[in-house]
Amino acid sequence: MDDLTYTLRQLCQRNRDGSHNTQADRMRSLSLAARQLREAGFRQMKASSLKGKHVQALLERWQGEGLSSGTIKNRLSHLRWWAEKIGKAGVLPADNTQLGVAERRYVTNISKAQELGTGLEQITDVHVRMSLQLQAAFGLRREEAIKFQPIYADRGDHIALKGSWTKGGRERTVPITTTQQRDALQAAHRLAGAGALIPANKTYIQQRHVYDGQCKAAGLSNMHGLRHRYAQMRYEALTGWKSPAAGGPDTAQLGLSQRLADQQVRQQISRELGHERVKVTAVYLGS
Repeated sequence: MDDLTYTLRQLCQRNRDGSHNTQADRMRSLSLAARQLREAGFRQMKASSLKGKHVQALLERWQGEGLSSGTIKNRLSHLRWWAEKIGKAGVLPADNTQLGVAERRYVTNISKAQELGTGLEQITDVHVRMSLQLQAAFGLRREEAIKFQPIYADRGDHIALKGSWTKGGRERTVPITTTQQRDALQAAHRLAGAGALIPANKTYIQQRHVYDGQCKAAGLSNMHGLRHRYAQMRYEALTGWKSPAAGGPDTAQLGLSQRLADQQVRQQISRELGHERVKVTAVYLGS
């Protein structure tokens, strides 16, 4: 193992920001960057050696490979993390457009919402079935629904999600507003008791494999679509009209007061889904 890869691994081990998945993605991305820098001729580097010329070399390679702006942005976010941890945050500008990376496009009015339907009946693992019901009821990600601990999460009028369950390690809350949500929580309490929705004899990774296998066998694909369904239902409940992706009016068709309500609701739904940027809601709701 070369010095750069070794010192980057040490940097990651000392700074365990975010969930296990986030940490693993970061390590893979930085290991790839280390290999590509070595191939570009930078052979005497350590983690503390990062300079603008290294960022530029990587960026030129990624753009030359025709990678999407989304993929490049993800890799740049890992480089920013690296730069911040070694006290060189100024190596990369905060705005990706200054690096010539196009803004990621979130706008789409094609709905990706999914419902469980009869496929849920074919799920034989009770923990997987419960995780799917929580995903549908609260718009949770797969990892959040598998690691869910009802005795911790249930706060009466809302659920609280631990940072160790969530993407990016960001804790958040989701309101309890429907009987479906309360019924799902009560069922989760009965099943999990004081634990999580992972059987005592399994690790998270093992249960995730069970989840994936059960969903595939039941013909349930892209269960991330349950989050889309949740977002669209919340939008309609909060605004009184359907979102563009669900067949409602485009943003351009809304009156001034409706546009203000639309913006406020999108901010709320963004927080409930665990996103930092409001414009990401266009993926779920359209625009």
